[in-house]
Amino acid sequence: MRKSHTLCALTCAMIVFSLPAMAEPTEGATAMSKSMPASDKQEKVKQLDKMQEYVTQQGGTETPFKNKYWDHHEDGIYVDIVSGEPLFSSTDKFDSGTGWPSFTQPIGGGSVNEHIDNKLWVPRTEVRSSSADSHLGHVFDDGPADKGGKRYCINSAALDFVPKADMSKRGYGAYLYLFDDAKK
Repeated sequence: MRKSHTLCALTCAMIVFSLPAMAEPTEGATAMSKSMPASDKQEKVKQLDKMQEYVTQQGGTETPFKNKYWDHHEDGIYVDIVSGEPLFSSTDKFDSGTGWPSFTQPIGGGSVNEHIDNKLWVPRTEVRSSSADSHLGHVFDDGPADKGGKRYCINSAALDFVPKADMSKRGYGAYLYLFDDAKK
């Protein structure tokens, strides 16, 4: 494991201490427009479990290696647990050794926003969903060089996974192109 990954894991572990286990993500998330109406967001937030609310609404961090998607390898897309906005593809997921799901890039189309985060002693770049403004995690410049060098270190609690086989029936058929042989 690289030094920066170890530092990230140790730093986050010190912050997190002991958090409750995460429940299953809510079902039926649908793709949302660019800006989620406040009343819709409030209703969705009420459906979140404690960890999902802590991460997405309070900017929290879940425990490394004890979260749903850190070691998940199925084909599909990861969407915002609040809005259902498509965020990341399994085709861009890699094992960073940090204990959180890591991606080389977002799906695109402005699905995430990046902001400077000065909450710790080292400035980091926070990643938030565009539609619901959910805290997702952070992006670092220590990802695979051949894939652009970025590591989007994302909390599982901020995500819902949509398997490739279910994408069309759940309204995400437009993203099936991500799994064309040329992409892999």
